[in-house]
Amino acid sequence: MTVQFSAPTLQTERLTLRAPQLSDFDALAGFYASARSSFVGGPQTRELAWRNLAQEAGHWILRGFGRWTVIENDTRTPVGTVGLWHPEGFPEQELGWDLFDGATGKGYATEAAIAARHHAYTALGWTTAISLIANGNDASRGVAKRLGATYDGDFTHERYGAMQIWRHPGPEALT
Repeated sequence: MTVQFSAPTLQTERLTLRAPQLSDFDALAGFYASARSSFVGGPQTRELAWRNLAQEAGHWILRGFGRWTVIENDTRTPVGTVGLWHPEGFPEQELGWDLFDGATGKGYATEAAIAARHHAYTALGWTTAISLIANGNDASRGVAKRLGATYDGDFTHERYGAMQIWRHPGPEALT
């Protein structure tokens, strides 16, 4: 049995953001097995990666929003997860991004995050968003800066440890 949930599909020039699917599991498991996942609780086993995929899908059901699987339009390959997030223990609604091996340095995180943030502000009525960035994650801090976010304090997550809060400009500042 497959449970269906509603998640809009977003399009950018180079990317499609769509709901997480079972077919994404191998790409997600590869990400969580790699050192790239060290800032988000990895490396992890396939069993724990499965739990992450279920968490991504379940967040849509429980909150009505979530993170999309990012598909490169030219190759139809999953290149990461980007989107809206607010699990228990997070201080506010977050805009987050994780790119898989081989997808960095192409502007995908910024491109997908702009689309996700636009959706949060226009379709969901958010007035603000943060990005939590692990200390030492210079690449994610660079994405936050390109998105216009500014450092807004520190936060300690019970599993991920010390993080920085980066506040995104509100919808009125982006018009």
